[in-house]
Amino acid sequence: MSRPRRLAPGSRVVLKVGSSSLTRPDGGLDLNRIDTLASLTARLRARGHSVVLVSSGAVAAGLVPLGLGGRPSELRLLQAAASVGQGRLVGRWDSSMSAYGVVTAQVLLTGQDVAVRSHYRTVRATFDALLSLGAVPVVNENDAVNNTEVSLGDNDHLAALVSHLVNADLLVLLTDVDGLWTARPGTPGARPVREVTDLAELARIDVTGRGSAVGTGGMRSKVQAAAIACASGTATLIASADDALELLGAEELPAGVGTWFAATGPHRSSRRLWMAHAARPEGRVSVDAGAQQALTVGKRSLLLPGVVGVSGDFESGAVVEVLGPAGLLARGVCRYSSAELAEVLDARASGAPAPDHVAPVVHRDDLAELPRTAGA
Repeated sequence: MSRPRRLAPGSRVVLKVGSSSLTRPDGGLDLNRIDTLASLTARLRARGHSVVLVSSGAVAAGLVPLGLGGRPSELRLLQAAASVGQGRLVGRWDSSMSAYGVVTAQVLLTGQDVAVRSHYRTVRATFDALLSLGAVPVVNENDAVNNTEVSLGDNDHLAALVSHLVNADLLVLLTDVDGLWTARPGTPGARPVREVTDLAELARIDVTGRGSAVGTGGMRSKVQAAAIACASGTATLIASADDALELLGAEELPAGVGTWFAATGPHRSSRRLWMAHAARPEGRVSVDAGAQQALTVGKRSLLLPGVVGVSGDFESGAVVEVLGPAGLLARGVCRYSSAELAEVLDARASGAPAPDHVAPVVHRDDLAELPRTAGA
């Protein structure tokens, strides 16, 4: 679907703003930018839209008070900066939003909150309650207690996950460039890409640019976040934070601002979203070309004859990745343990009779296909 002229009534919008768009050159918080986005949030709500704000900037907000000259590489220093900066960050959002009559709610997430199914359902219910009461959740990863093993990744990925959690209609990734370009802006011949209806269109576009000195994302992470959101029914806009008011401040959506990624799939059940993008896989099952075809084109269950390899140590009921000749295909709940699958493969390799197993390895109802992302 091409870019609409306006948001549908009652649309649910997730706004994500990066660290580079929230900080001044000296590293302090840009209070004017925060006020502008608070005003935009109030306008969206006045038009009947629900808004969730995913805000980077906790680490950046803590650098100056701690006398740090730049984003540290040591985890303990990152956590210290986040501990100091998160309070300052959410305090500024609350002050600015309050001036427009908007109630904010701080929501700090960890990898555990979305990786564990019961936690995921609880977080989803919390978002539903806040939005039904008219509050604007201000979301960030809990960097003060985060570690690399359970990290949610950059905030672009977090914003895509939040879009799933709240069943958003639109994800807006605000950054320091005017959307996606065919090459780095300023490169001779570079031109902006205004609409993407198929991610295959991006095969020749370089999206490997790195993020800013105070952030962790870049255009690649934004395109990957857009792919994740769009595959699950959430359209995505990548645009400059400088254009935020022009982009969403009025009822009409301007055609020449930012890059619109059309939704490529329907809204999926929360369980499939959790399997695809939040659960932590405990192993990997490799399949042959025939099984790949059955899964992706035939939309069928994964059966034992199509399995050619297994890795990891997992029990029946674990979430696993499914890998085919074309790469990572899906994630799903495996009905066999890794030991049982290895026993079948060993018997097949030796020519001995295989154990008598008839159940699907991953039933279609327990399978979530993954989008193919640019640069992946």
